[in-house]
Amino acid sequence: MRTFSRLGIVAATAAAGLIALTSPALAHVSVQAEGTAAKGGYATVNVKVPNERADASTVSVEVSFPTEHPLASVMPQPVAGWDIVVTKAKLDKPLTVHGKSITEAVSKVTWTANGKGIEPGYFQKFPLSLGKLPEDTDQIVLKALQTYSSSEVVRWIDPPVAGQEEPEHPAPVLKLSAAADDHHGAAAATNAPSAEPAKSGGHDDKGSTVSAKADDGTARWLGGVGIAVGAAGLIAAVLVGRRRGNA
Repeated sequence: MRTFSRLGIVAATAAAGLIALTSPALAHVSVQAEGTAAKGGYATVNVKVPNERADASTVSVEVSFPTEHPLASVMPQPVAGWDIVVTKAKLDKPLTVHGKSITEAVSKVTWTANGKGIEPGYFQKFPLSLGKLPEDTDQIVLKALQTYSSSEVVRWIDPPVAGQEEPEHPAPVLKLSAAADDHHGAAAATNAPSAEPAKSGGHDDKGSTVSAKADDGTARWLGGVGIAVGAAGLIAAVLVGRRRGNA
């Protein structure tokens, strides 16, 4: 009887572990390249902003660029439902790009919703064309501010530290690959942002907002399987225990 009871406990524990492993982690503001983001080249990236609140919409997103690795070119792609402001700042040390001296660079880009913004259960991608990417680092840390309709501001500004746990509000990090022979790169030409505004998708009146609920469909299914396995183990243990008691 004890053996079967222990088996039931083990099954339930395994199910709980499976659920923990398959449950989606908290979604953070992140940045991902379309194709290659090679050192010394150009790339198109997407700043992905999920809405983590159930009772408020995201109405503003601000992304700041590092002063230690200034970028001569930062061009946002128009996004339906959002106004965009590009802010530049003077450089302490001018950059030389294609033989020209650059004395200022983009310090931040701000997207402000002119409609409903990013509503609960959805996320938004904000495309950017970046270059020339630095050659003396393996990553670029972008700090982001996310403002909700409730006036709450979430500061995604904590840089990750190797060997340590992820901070509570990690800053988006763009990983850079090895430099290509042609610093413009093939990906830069194919991934250049279009001048056309992003089309709506996933939900009406949300620009290119897409439902985040589809992302965790597989995790929920696996979690359901884990629950079923655990429940079956517990039921089996109880039934065996009763039979042994009646014997």
